[in-house]
Amino acid sequence: MPYRRNKITRYFLLFLLAITGCKGQTVKPQKTPPVSNSADSSFAKGADVSWLTQMEAAGFKFYDTTGRQEDCLQILKEKGINAIRLRAWVNPSGRWCGTTDVLSKALRAHQAGFKVMIDFHYSDTWADPVHQSKPITWVNAGTSPLIDSVYQYTYSVLSLLKSNGIIPQWIQVGNETNNGMLWPNGMASIHMNTFAQMINAGYNAAKAVDSSIQVIVHISNGYDNNLFRWMFDGLKLNGAHWDIIGMSLYPDANNWQSLDNECLSDMQDMISRYGKKVMVCEAGMSWTDSLASRQFLTDIISKVKSLPAGMGLGVFYWEPECYNWMNYTKGAFNNNGQPTQALDAFEQ
Repeated sequence: MPYRRNKITRYFLLFLLAITGCKGQTVKPQKTPPVSNSADSSFAKGADVSWLTQMEAAGFKFYDTTGRQEDCLQILKEKGINAIRLRAWVNPSGRWCGTTDVLSKALRAHQAGFKVMIDFHYSDTWADPVHQSKPITWVNAGTSPLIDSVYQYTYSVLSLLKSNGIIPQWIQVGNETNNGMLWPNGMASIHMNTFAQMINAGYNAAKAVDSSIQVIVHISNGYDNNLFRWMFDGLKLNGAHWDIIGMSLYPDANNWQSLDNECLSDMQDMISRYGKKVMVCEAGMSWTDSLASRQFLTDIISKVKSLPAGMGLGVFYWEPECYNWMNYTKGAFNNNGQPTQALDAFEQ
């Protein structure tokens, strides 16, 4: 979720407090999803759709490429998406992306046959490279209570999901933590050891709920090898534990080839240097550049798949369902609520 992104107008959403259900949602009979071979089905072709319930409550509808109204998740499945990523906020000012909303979306995704990733922001609002604000209920906590809060909150959310039959395949301990999280206590450039302890708190909580859950440390700018070496050298030196190195990649139509190549080099270095698997947890491009976006996505998916011994785990598009929403322009649906050709990359 890089700072260049106009994810919101930016950072405080106009939450739709009075709306509690989906307006006029019409769900058509499900069509059989594309058939994948077993190797391809293990590769995550993902989408973060954390805004979905809020969009539906605001009256947004979604249509397949023929113009037929369908459930958004079904449209994504038909485009080859097999995994859903959901952000989790501790106590948002509206219900969106709070624990109840996360559970609702996770149930939908699970029931539709998707793998699930939970992206813990450890904030009440957006966490990214330049914003890592503490939740309001944690704001006066010292370092040790903050570390314990990371554990308890992570454990409680994942336990709730598990009690509802959902064991996420992956979680992120923090979102785009280029300089740590829960500032100032967990600011990595000043307190790398504290940030490492926060990572371990989230890691240990996930494993306590279910040892199969894979834990991701996620930072932005997947082409920036210096940033990645600095962060993961620091975490390793301070005893942090993680399973997967996650990255974001948001190129433009005129530079995606070079950034994809740099990202591949960075992924190769991460695997060699730390022996960890890698994943592109966020990707996107302007919806007006749908051809370039398809080319970019096809290429980066191919590059991640090319990594040796299955060390490249997948690629997630960030909020493809967005159209005419929150001034966000990197979705992959057009103004008619239909998927653009960008998503064709996930069908291949």
